[in-house]
Amino acid sequence: MSKKDYYEILGVEKTASEAEIKKAYRRLAMQYHPDKNKNDKVAEEKFKEASEAYEVLSDSEKRNKYDQYGHAGLEGAFGSGGFTWDNFTHASDFSDIFSSWGGIFDSLFGGSFSGGRRYRNSNRGEDLQISLSLTLEDIAKGVDKKIKINVKDVCERCHGSGSQDGKTQTCQQCHGSGQVMQTTRSLFGQMQTVVTCPSCHGEGTIIKSKCSECNGEGRINKTKTINVHIPAGVAEGQYIRLRGQGNRGVRGGESGDILVMIHEKEHPVFERKEADLICEYPISFSQAALGVELEVPTLSGKVKMKIPAGTQSGKLFRLKSQGLPHVNSSYRGDLYIRVVVVTPTGLNGEEKQLLEQLGTFDDGRKLKPGRNFFTKFKEFFA
Repeated sequence: MSKKDYYEILGVEKTASEAEIKKAYRRLAMQYHPDKNKNDKVAEEKFKEASEAYEVLSDSEKRNKYDQYGHAGLEGAFGSGGFTWDNFTHASDFSDIFSSWGGIFDSLFGGSFSGGRRYRNSNRGEDLQISLSLTLEDIAKGVDKKIKINVKDVCERCHGSGSQDGKTQTCQQCHGSGQVMQTTRSLFGQMQTVVTCPSCHGEGTIIKSKCSECNGEGRINKTKTINVHIPAGVAEGQYIRLRGQGNRGVRGGESGDILVMIHEKEHPVFERKEADLICEYPISFSQAALGVELEVPTLSGKVKMKIPAGTQSGKLFRLKSQGLPHVNSSYRGDLYIRVVVVTPTGLNGEEKQLLEQLGTFDDGRKLKPGRNFFTKFKEFFA
């Protein structure tokens, strides 16, 4: 699956409607279609990227997961092999995708401009962003959080209309359509374009008496508490999108979203590497030489682990499925215990004597140091 932003691939905003997404894909598909670009690998790759993006964004369920969790939310959505053309059900019917080209060309070349409310309200409220700090324990099991946030919400006095007396007037310049025709002259003659009405700013109505509470905006500052469900397996830098929970739009405009940015607190014991965890566990020289059974920590409690005799410092032991879960998946990472042999300090006389005796045995052996541990560790996770 492509890791590029799907909205960026199609060239649309995150608030784009289904029709806008379909139109954007249609344009790219026509431009980069393999039949039109023989033996052009770049065009073929762009066509596949656009098709993959359309497959996700045209499906409301997949789009919702992608908006909330990014690419991590789609793991498993296309099967273990990732995105393939067999998965591409929505865009495979090219008769549907390209069936309305005539209508598009009609609107570009000589199509008539009719009255009526064709303009889509652009007074959408602003998106808000908050940061949420989570422990590894929270991330391992998923958690529900309550968060207080300041937002702009509907003005109760005017019920969001922005009018003191609740009355509005139809704009005389655009006659309620929110758009006007603008004529300009060029070397090729007169050209007509449709622009937002400058009098009502595209709303189609004009307020004569502004609400004294909100000064005509139709919204005021409020503090509200929101519930956020954090699924297990999220990571630093990912976010949860709460649709329609952000600032209310001006004078009845749709509400923006809230983006809950995930911040992962540093853990005192475990280091995270994607879904795997790493823990450094100190052992004594005698435990490394003779072997021992240890109780080692995991996020769900302690478990027993055997250390064989002759274990070298830096040795990694794997505890399968004791790591973190993947988002929207039953698969879990592993826990790696890295044992480190601790050299004793502050020895008393008897302890020194015992070690000196042990040293006489070591002198007769050929000790072969292994490769540097950190080199092996880097190779292991490469």
